[in-house]
Amino acid sequence: MGFIKSILASIKATIAAGFVLAILVALFAWERSGGFNLLEITVWLHVIVGITWIGLLYYFNFIQVPAMAEALGDEGGPGPAAIGKYVAPRALLWFRMSAAATWLTGVSALESTGVGIMNAFTFASPVIGLGAWLGTIMLFNVWVLIWPNQKKILGIVEASADEIAKAKVVASMASRTNVLLSIPMLLSMTAYAHGNLF
Repeated sequence: MGFIKSILASIKATIAAGFVLAILVALFAWERSGGFNLLEITVWLHVIVGITWIGLLYYFNFIQVPAMAEALGDEGGPGPAAIGKYVAPRALLWFRMSAAATWLTGVSALESTGVGIMNAFTFASPVIGLGAWLGTIMLFNVWVLIWPNQKKILGIVEASADEIAKAKVVASMASRTNVLLSIPMLLSMTAYAHGNLF
């Protein structure tokens, strides 16, 4: 029990243990199915980093942004400084890295499945192509619109009050756009993965 408790006491140890368990499951499955399959690893990594990305996207939109707005309006409360100083920068790091990793593993999965990057992005394979394009637009929004503006909002880079106000609008609209696009993107990805090509 002490060993398990020590693993669960650290997020790094917990993640590492999760990967070790996944590797053991994979080895068992591969032994029974007759071999190693790179496609399965690629898709598995794509799902893990994708869940991280979309989970953080939903966290920002459903929890953090409304909580910060509420904290600003709470005159007797602690204010939004703790979230802005300690939580948001760390969450945004995981957010943008998981966005990039999701896109890269997705492109790798397109090649591994035989769909091909060009076939996806030219809609030769329409459902997965739609998912690939939506994911690419979302990646663009993260790196080109959300992150540069969040740096202004959080004070990571200097910005005037007017620049911060504009940055809030751009970051918010890009983030909300990603929430909107995530819904059909996830439908496209899961429909393709399960063989239902509409």
